[in-house]
Amino acid sequence: MDLLYRRHANCTCAHSSSTAPTNWANPKHLISHMLSQTKQKITVIGAGVIGLSTAIHLQEKDEYDVTIVAEISPSDENPSAHYTSHWAGGHHCTAAESDDMRQRVMDERTYQVFWFMAQPGHPAEKCFIRTPQYEHYFEELGHPRRLESMPDFKYMKKSELIPGAVFGITFTAISFDPAAYLDYLHKRFIEGGGKIVRGSVQHIKQVVEGGSAVFEGRPPEPPAAVVVCAGLGARTLGGVEDKTVTSVRGQTVVLHAPWVRFGATRRKIEDEMISYVIPRHNGNIVIGGTLNVDDWYPLPREETKRAILEKALALWPEIAPPDARKDRKPTVEDLYPIIVEDGVGLRPHREDGIRIEAEWVEANGVTAPVVFNYGHGAYGFESSWGSAYMAVDLVEKVLNRR
Repeated sequence: MDLLYRRHANCTCAHSSSTAPTNWANPKHLISHMLSQTKQKITVIGAGVIGLSTAIHLQEKDEYDVTIVAEISPSDENPSAHYTSHWAGGHHCTAAESDDMRQRVMDERTYQVFWFMAQPGHPAEKCFIRTPQYEHYFEELGHPRRLESMPDFKYMKKSELIPGAVFGITFTAISFDPAAYLDYLHKRFIEGGGKIVRGSVQHIKQVVEGGSAVFEGRPPEPPAAVVVCAGLGARTLGGVEDKTVTSVRGQTVVLHAPWVRFGATRRKIEDEMISYVIPRHNGNIVIGGTLNVDDWYPLPREETKRAILEKALALWPEIAPPDARKDRKPTVEDLYPIIVEDGVGLRPHREDGIRIEAEWVEANGVTAPVVFNYGHGAYGFESSWGSAYMAVDLVEKVLNRR
């Protein structure tokens, strides 16, 4: 793991500009430029959590000059529903089925990275928080057995369960602030010598033939390889057009409630609204949420917002301000003054799960391998580093075959 972190002792979770001028009078910049000329150029399509994680892992192998081409960047002031990463709930709890070993490996590797980052003194420390997590189950199907390996795992007593739950488990979970973490990844990538180019890719052949240069008005610079981390865009991106990718709409509400220092989830199968509370390092909590398949509406619905608030408050009245529940039962109106934001993310669900595959693409006489890393659904953060490792391994394998 040292390779992933060794150069970031001075990073913070602040915004960084990808367009700062290069000071060629500085010998360090000149040396960096000379070294970049000897590296193979890789272009990554997409700057969400998957694109950033994959680009960073490529970059830190010291063999590649990595550029991201993206229509939306983590540094944008007003991220839209189509930049799904910004609107994630924000805690790590594996999505893998018991027999899905590939997903389990991705989730577990990501959890290890997050646990490392959450340690005191790490530059990403303030993006994360470790808190008790309470999982309440409403069916007698048994919890995912892999959760038994989580820190401080134990079964909950009947008296600790919320109304209607048949059993529950508790453990120590890692929660994170998606916006702060994306800022950290963005800065880490830029400070490592990476570049983000604003561009709307219509077809992967544009990038195969010209690289990122075609979006900067420069002569073409064909990359050695292209990595597609296009999220929901994989459905319409020319050369991919994966119609098995669809939107799973997630709506959440963020409250400022620094008195809440626990995470909790009500889990019920076939329920389009999953209630949860996720704390963040800055004193905010996110409550949610929805799992609306093939729902493409990009703005919060007021009726959904109120339903989320009502359901969470009924399950966990502790989310209301202490004064509001001191001498009476709190109401939804007590939550409105502490709302920070509500938002929507269109998660890129894929029927066959995450696609990590490679194919060779020819464009006007130029041929390059294209590696795909998309289709993470609602679990992009939870599998981000694990899928990045697999995608980069595949990049190196196809390049070595050349």
